[in-house]
Amino acid sequence: MFEKLEELYKKYLELTELISNPDVIADQDSWRKYMKEQASMKDVVDKYLEYKKVVAAMDEAKEMMNDPELKDIAEEEYYSSKDKLPQLEEELKILLLPKDENDDSNVIIEIRGGAGGEEAALFAYNLYRMYTMYAELKRWQVEVIDSNETEIGGIKEISFMIKGKGAYSRLKFESGVHRVQRVPETEASGRIHTSTATVAVLPEVEDVEVEINPNDLRIDTYRSSGAGGQHVNKTSSAIRITHIPSGIVVACQNERSQLQNKETAMKMLRSKLYEKQLEERDSQRINTRRLQVGSGARSEKIRTYNYPQSRVTDHRINYTIYQLETFMNGDIEEMIEALIAADRADRLKEGNI
Repeated sequence: MFEKLEELYKKYLELTELISNPDVIADQDSWRKYMKEQASMKDVVDKYLEYKKVVAAMDEAKEMMNDPELKDIAEEEYYSSKDKLPQLEEELKILLLPKDENDDSNVIIEIRGGAGGEEAALFAYNLYRMYTMYAELKRWQVEVIDSNETEIGGIKEISFMIKGKGAYSRLKFESGVHRVQRVPETEASGRIHTSTATVAVLPEVEDVEVEINPNDLRIDTYRSSGAGGQHVNKTSSAIRITHIPSGIVVACQNERSQLQNKETAMKMLRSKLYEKQLEERDSQRINTRRLQVGSGARSEKIRTYNYPQSRVTDHRINYTIYQLETFMNGDIEEMIEALIAADRADRLKEGNI
């Protein structure tokens, strides 16, 4: 591990020199690339320097222990420093784990009502509200891309973007089937019903990461539906894009102009094509090593929301929270931290650092 850390530290110093070089600064693309690479190393380099400082303090204290007058103070310093090392080593192991290149990205979330008819649509709305309230707590921005609402306030399907640094890193484990157990308001006999909604989480990706041939696209325009006033009824500003080779279809109707809707729809298409590329690339890895927190497949049942027991259980890590109301009001940080910790432990277990 320490050989790897020393190599990384040397690379960090090289990058520090490069980003100060006038020739590199003149080439803004290269400069941004080096800046991004250096920034990605900063946390682990800072922790490594902290570790080296503690080791140096130990060595110095060990020498001082030979002096009878300083022995007591030196021993205290030596053992105090020594006690810090295991924690620092553990933190370094975590920091050395391969970082998901999309962790800092904005995130696109799609929620669709599943089995359960109108109750599933209402649950889909509850999930949308939960994620938007969580975004508010994090001071992130939410933008609805496309939605299809039911007459009594449910959502057949909705896609929206959450903009904020690290949004994808916090929400990426939400992909899969969410199940609700509760008595619907329309249920006269008081029987508990089980309904589902599907959540898909995609990172927003840059143009350069996914190449799209314009000839592979079919673009249709249509009139927006739903709330929006007179503008909605008068213009065909909504956009539907079909990527012919893959069959992927995306739509956007919530921006004010056709151009804006097209730009947003293209962002969604890039993210979906990127996800498809990752699935194809990682299919063999997933077959040989199944993450403790699941594959993220949309067909995978990941969580149950039990209203009678005020219980939320994540089945991938067998983790339960007994505060359903606050959870549905966006207080989901405890569950997110548990999922991240489980994923980290799983990767540490199999890693060769």
